[in-house]
Parts: sequence; C-alpha cells; structure tokens
Amino acid sequence: MTVVFIMINSEIKKLPESEIEVVVTVSWDEWKKYIDQAAKDYSKEIKIQGFRAGFAPRDMVEKKVGTAALFDAAAQKAVQATFPKVVVEKKIEAIGKPKAEIVKLAEGNDLEYKVVVSVIPEVSMKSWKSGVEKVNKEYSKKNAEVTAQDVEKELAEIAKSRVQHITVEREAQDGDNVILSFVVKKDGVPIENGSSKSHPMILGRGVFIPGFEEQVVGMKAGEVKEFELTFPKDYHQKGLAGNPAQFTVTVETVQERKSPEVTDEFARSLGKFKDLAEMRKNVTEGMEEEKKIELKEKRRGAIIDVLVENTIVEIPHILIHEELHKMIGEFEMQLQGMNITFEQYLKQIGKTIDELEKEWEPQAIKRIKAALALEEVAKEREIEVASEEVEAEMNKTLAQYKKIQDAEKNIDLGKLYNYVKGTMVNEKVLEYLENIK
Repeated sequence: MTVVFIMINSEIKKLPESEIEVVVTVSWDEWKKYIDQAAKDYSKEIKIQGFRAGFAPRDMVEKKVGTAALFDAAAQKAVQATFPKVVVEKKIEAIGKPKAEIVKLAEGNDLEYKVVVSVIPEVSMKSWKSGVEKVNKEYSKKNAEVTAQDVEKELAEIAKSRVQHITVEREAQDGDNVILSFVVKKDGVPIENGSSKSHPMILGRGVFIPGFEEQVVGMKAGEVKEFELTFPKDYHQKGLAGNPAQFTVTVETVQERKSPEVTDEFARSLGKFKDLAEMRKNVTEGMEEEKKIELKEKRRGAIIDVLVENTIVEIPHILIHEELHKMIGEFEMQLQGMNITFEQYLKQIGKTIDELEKEWEPQAIKRIKAALALEEVAKEREIEVASEEVEAEMNKTLAQYKKIQDAEKNIDLGKLYNYVKGTMVNEKVLEYLENIK
C-alpha cells in the first residue's frame, strides 16, 4: 500500500477487460472535514431555529437530517475530492465513468471506498515484421497501369451519364425509362406507402420486387395493367414478406435512353477539352491516380490486418460502445447524403439499433485494435510529430473560418489538436510500415 497524499492511501487491483479496482482509505482526521462540510451545506438548506443559514452546529444538523443522510453526502464529497488526486498520483489512464462503492463508513473511523473504472488497455504485440514484409513484397509487384480497354469503358460510362431520354410510341423494352403510376393492395386494401404517381424507372435494373418490371415490359403509354405478385420471403416489411399482393400499373410515358457518341464534339460539349484525344489523356491520368490510391489503401488495409492479428489486448466495453457510437455517426452522415434518416434505414432492414450494434461489434473491435496497434508501433519506433507541424495542419482547418474567434467558438481546439496529431502520427507510422522490406 502506497501513501498517495497525506491521510489518503490507495491500492490498485487489476480486473478483466481492462478494468481496475482502486481501494481508497481516507483517514478519520481528513474524512471528518467532509462531514463538517456536508453539515454546513445542509444547514444552508434547512431551517434550524436560533441559527442563521449555514451556521447551525453539526449535531443539530445531524439530528434534523439523520446520520445516514449526512454521512452519505459527506462520503460523496470525499470521493469527488480524493479520487481525482489518486488518479493523478497513480497515473491512472481512466476512461468512462467510474463506479464508486462505499466500503466502510462510521463515526471515528477511516472512510474506505472502492472505485471500479475502465482504463486505457495494455497492448502487447507478437512479431509482425515478417507479415508486413510479405504484404509489401506482394504489392511491390502490382502497378497502377490502366489499359486502353479500361479507358474506353470509362468513356462509355461518362457518355451514359449524359444519356438523353427520347419519348417513343412503341412498347416498353428493357433499358427504357418509363414513367408510371401504381397502387399496391393486399387483400384488396392499399398497403402503407404502396402507391406512387409519375414514378421514373429504368427497366431491367431489378429495383422493384421480382416480376414487377417483367410485367411492365411490353406496355405502351396510356396502358393500364393489373397483376398479382408475391413478395420475397426476406422482404424487409414483415407483414408483406412471402405474401401475395395485387398491383395496378399505369404507364404514362415510355422513353428510349440514348447515350451520345464519344467523339471530339462530345468531348468539347463537356466544356474543358479541345478534342477526344485530350479528354482520353485526362481520363487515363485520372484513372491511374485512382488506381494508385486504391492500391495504397488496399496495401495499408492488408498491413493493418497483420498488425491486428498480432495484437493482444483486452478491450473494455466502454471503448467498444464508443466506437460503435462513432460508426453509427459516420453511417448517419452517409445516409444524409441519400436523404435517408437512420430510423428509416433501421425500419427498411427490419432491425433495432441493438441488433445492428451486435452485428457491427466485430468491426468495432477491429477498428479499436488497429488504432491501438498503430499507437504501439509509434511508441516502439519513437515516431512523433512536432507540435509546429500539428499546429500548421490545424490552421488549415481553422482557415475555413473567416475569423479565428469564430473558430474558437465552434471548435474544441484541444480535441482538434489531439485529432490532428493522432492522424499525422498514424500517417507517419503507415509510411514507415510501407517501406519495410
């Protein structure tokens, strides 16, 4: 047992899943100060005849509120005041909210309490160098070459993105764009969100339930058709899954989709090329750059997999919970780009947030292990970033604000510094790992 501060002793015991139990003893001479303070605080809130607020003696306050209530309040004050000192003195890297429990609480005796808290996990790593060398050797044989066929395919895709819709009087075919209205009923009753007007659809892409688009093929503008289809057994709306429904479809317009020819004129129509040759050169360079980035990301992913496989760590539940929360936040941002809320997404896939988190937990654990592994390599190889470099990178973010005062109001500069520093250190670590041969 080590003396931390005068009159405060503590003892630390390791628990599974990167938790520790800290038993703290506060001597009676120190502990009674918190009882006196609790009595003084109570005396400000309650009325005791003959005494001004805050000046009633402890024994009268204790008689009024009860010994248990007084000692409980005093114990809370003692824990809040003494435990942070223990954390600093013992260099405890606590994460999450500590759970405190009073063990010994009595007049004239030392106060004893214990706190269980999660801590930054200890990381140990098995030999990973040969695995990283193997990844680097494999990727050194790959290059970012783009074939002429790849380029022509990309040009064709660009042309498709400029496709024209030409209204035709013929029957609808696969590949056509049709504008239609429909109503879906189950047992003669319209289903929820089961109708739409002037709905565009490209036939042949299979975006509706199986059989729907096949029924539309062959229809002409103005034609109405009724038919029955059975929803797939794995359909996201459980009330419809595996059940038949009746469809009434009206085709309003049939449009042929025609892509422009890839010519000099088409290249010039995009506004930045003098001819097709210049456009082809630009597309080739862009594809090569994309392929370089793709290969780099794949190499780094493979390197991180090696590190994760060789990382031994007990991850506290609080870290997993925080990582899942971060992953959901990132996913919500993606959904916003598609104009879908997270709640709508959960409804579509027929899952609760708890079920989704359980499904994502292995990925969350992998992300945590990867971060801890990169941090461990940085420590082992003494890879650091100078504060001047971090601040310069921070200023790029802050420069997006018109005034530095605005930035300080909207950004936690401490958190931004740590985030930028972590990102820059990770980049240096990955660069180091990529160069191991």
